[in-house]
Amino acid sequence: MFRKLLTFDEAKALIQQTLQPKPLGTQEIPLLDAYNRVLSQDAISNLDIPPFNRSTVDGYAVKAEDTFGADENNPVKLKVCGFVAIGELPKITIQEGKAAEIVTGAPIPQGANAVVMVEDTNREGATLTIYSSATPNENVQKKGSDIKNGETILKAGRALGSREIGVLAAFGKAKVTVFLVPTAAVVSTGGEIIEPGKKLLPGKIYDINAYSLCTAVRECGGKPIYAGVVPDEKKQLRKELDKALASADILLTSGGVSVGPKDLIPQTVDSLGKPGVFISGIAVKPGKPATVALIGKKPVFSFPGHPTSALMIFHLLARPVIQVMAGKPAKDMPSVKAYAAGRMFSAKGRRTFVTVTLSMNEKSKHLVAEAVETGASGAITTLAKADGFLEIPENEQFVDAGEEVTVWLLKESL
Repeated sequence: MFRKLLTFDEAKALIQQTLQPKPLGTQEIPLLDAYNRVLSQDAISNLDIPPFNRSTVDGYAVKAEDTFGADENNPVKLKVCGFVAIGELPKITIQEGKAAEIVTGAPIPQGANAVVMVEDTNREGATLTIYSSATPNENVQKKGSDIKNGETILKAGRALGSREIGVLAAFGKAKVTVFLVPTAAVVSTGGEIIEPGKKLLPGKIYDINAYSLCTAVRECGGKPIYAGVVPDEKKQLRKELDKALASADILLTSGGVSVGPKDLIPQTVDSLGKPGVFISGIAVKPGKPATVALIGKKPVFSFPGHPTSALMIFHLLARPVIQVMAGKPAKDMPSVKAYAAGRMFSAKGRRTFVTVTLSMNEKSKHLVAEAVETGASGAITTLAKADGFLEIPENEQFVDAGEEVTVWLLKESL
């Protein structure tokens, strides 16, 4: 079913134009259940944080003017008129020549405009001796200095982690409106594939792709549905793919996309509905036979069976689609600059992606990118060793040793 190979840039543009991904909808959920969910609207504060002027130290609330000129040789004496506790409004007003004991976090009483640290004082009964001059607003956190009423705190599209959830809690949010999580059914195909946990029979291999792809779906904001392993038998394959597609918002498959007699995925996916397959072959290495379809309103991405190829094409083509469907911006993968350890060649006429490991050159203090063998014998070790990949354009023959390159990372940090 191969048509004219599309360039990588043509394929990306066609995916965007045909799929036109967008968020699936919204829901309101308890804040404590919102970890890793994505805000569907800007979070705007409805109060000042802190909601009052508060002390940042243990000490005494004073009029700063009453302490001017105070030092070890010329201390100032004030009369203590009360105590301000945390969690309640002060019932006292600070008059000239007066001070009130206060603890960290307590509201500043009326009339006071500074706090003298307890370490700079000495108290005997109601008499407070101050040995350090205070300036107005010293040791005082002003009302609204952290968050102002009406201020946009978090933008729509922000994934909620511990810090973001803490911020939402700070201005009283018990619930939050988030985007729905897109679900992705993941199917591995091939008579040689069996699920981990089962006995490994002669001629069989364990399913790598479904597990790496399911995890990659989670990483970009989706929810994977493991739909199992399906043999290369036309009728059963169509039945299982149809079932998997009905259970999810997106379908991801691996294996069966090339041109062999058992490579039934392009034709089978196309038979699931309209408009059907619109990409069947891309001028890239690895991943040339990658197939993309739209069945109804649901995207289908079919990857090669080689584990590294499957995961790489997922990141290059499917990842941004899932991110947008999850309400996230379609962000590029994280990247670093490095220098090529040796000459790396491209596949003629194809955009070539070379998996690499990264290490620090102790002498130059530069990151060095060294190619990882991606042949058939390296299918598993490549996944384990690779830190990322670099890109060689179609019109370039190689990257030379010592050349600066951009390495796209397969994980957020090294």
